[in-house]
Amino acid sequence: MSFELMVLAAASLWGFLQLVVAAQAANAQYGLQWAASPRDAAMPPLKPIPGRINRNFRNYMETFPFFAAAVLTAQTAGVHNDLTYWGSIAYIGGRIAYTALYISGIPLVRSLFWNIAAFGMLAVLAAPFFPR
Repeated sequence: MSFELMVLAAASLWGFLQLVVAAQAANAQYGLQWAASPRDAAMPPLKPIPGRINRNFRNYMETFPFFAAAVLTAQTAGVHNDLTYWGSIAYIGGRIAYTALYISGIPLVRSLFWNIAAFGMLAVLAAPFFPR
């Protein structure tokens, strides 16, 4: 398995962990009866930390499909170079740091890490256009 596919698998696991944490944070606030319900009733907004966890997960899900498509495009093209290697690292590293900063409520710096992840994703996507 290529390094980039291993990072994609790690990013998938990271996304799944965020899903579980977001669900558990909401369940802790709203209760198990809500969790088992069809969730038709309007609920009050999540408290700050569970809300951040939920918003962070939603933000991750906005970028992850593009990263997955970039890695799979590079893989299909047979391109494995510095752009795909460092871009993959920048994506997963940036997203992990972004998560910690977002949940901690640290502004501005978290945006830097969102951009690091975004540029990493763009590097992987650009790699097939610059194979050497």
